[in-house]
Amino acid sequence: MLESIPAKTIVSGYRKNNRWFGMHYNMNIYKGCCHGCIYCDSRSDCYRVDDFDRVRVKSDALRVIRDDLQSKRRTGVVATGAMSDPYNPFEKELLLTRHALELLSAFGFGVGIATKSPLVTRDIDVLQEIAARSPVLCKVTVTTADDALARKLEPHAPPPSARLDAIAKLSDAGLFAGVLLLPVLPFITDGEDSVRTLVRRAQECGARFVYAWFGVTLRSNQRQYFYDRLDEQFPGLRARYDSAFGERYECVSPRAQRLRDVFASECREPGLYYRMSDIIRAYQAPYAEPQLRLF
Repeated sequence: MLESIPAKTIVSGYRKNNRWFGMHYNMNIYKGCCHGCIYCDSRSDCYRVDDFDRVRVKSDALRVIRDDLQSKRRTGVVATGAMSDPYNPFEKELLLTRHALELLSAFGFGVGIATKSPLVTRDIDVLQEIAARSPVLCKVTVTTADDALARKLEPHAPPPSARLDAIAKLSDAGLFAGVLLLPVLPFITDGEDSVRTLVRRAQECGARFVYAWFGVTLRSNQRQYFYDRLDEQFPGLRARYDSAFGERYECVSPRAQRLRDVFASECREPGLYYRMSDIIRAYQAPYAEPQLRLF
């Protein structure tokens, strides 16, 4: 049985100029994640999430969200999926994310979703309802186009092929959807062919953008977990990480500059957005208030 945990508030306070995809609020209905991704930064001690791989749900979440939204003085784009996938397996039955989206629609808020699950396509109708009045941004994380490799990196998450199919469905429905290509793991997914393949697959699926970062973050607790998984899945690679990065927080691929050039070239050719500022501008532009001009 899914454990419930108390929450006095779920929708965070307003942020005016958030450079991370232009989000104004944050909303997490669930705590913890069961995807088992070996690189997940949310295991870091600084987030204070005990037993991160166990999903819990916030008590009376929909009432709390409703009260939070009613108390906001201004609308904006609400992010969900920052610390826990809003479309974890429990969501299929609980429908809490779906009903939260309905509340966002009722109160005139936009939404920015980050997920690794094709379950997001279940809620296309609600997302279209929101998009009729407010910005909607669907970010589907795909770190590799190789399903077999993904099973080692993200053992309990849906395969990349299913996620890319979800992007196609979201895009066909007229929603602004694309790929989060992050992290890019040094010595594992930082090959030029890997980047090219993923960008091309994203474009074929109708993605509007691909946003990438060519490295991984490692800090207390998370680093040990990641290294233990490397020992299991990629014997000998831990020593290479130790040699290249030591105790560094940001472990950027030694090939990062070349990969940025390859990535930018691949995105530019089909017209995919890949710069943060351009992505924000593109998905929010249709909702900008009209400017009155006096002649």
